[in-house]
Amino acid sequence: QVQLVESGGGLVQAGGSLRLSCAASRNIFSFNTMAWYRQAPGKQRDLVAIVTSGGNSNYADSAKGRFTISRDSAKNTVYLQMNSLKPEDTAVYYCNALYFGVENWGQGTLVTVSS
Repeated sequence: QVQLVESGGGLVQAGGSLRLSCAASRNIFSFNTMAWYRQAPGKQRDLVAIVTSGGNSNYADSAKGRFTISRDSAKNTVYLQMNSLKPEDTAVYYCNALYFGVENWGQGTLVTVSS
């Protein structure tokens, strides 16, 4: 069983920064991929950023140039550094880990960006 615990959400003004953390219950390199998704009220859950076990990363167009996904193997933690935040970034952000074909999700952390 995989457990993922997100933290770091909160209220920030437009133009500000936040760093989200996702602590995993096992070695993060055992996952095929780790990713951050977000879901705004009334909208579907969308991919924000993803990193493979080999270290390749990819971003949604809305996140490119502003967000960075990174990993700390010693802490079994994946981060999402978010800069130049916009009100449209407001959402619940979820950590996702793909493990032996099974998707695992955290409970989510709320990010609110005020204008």
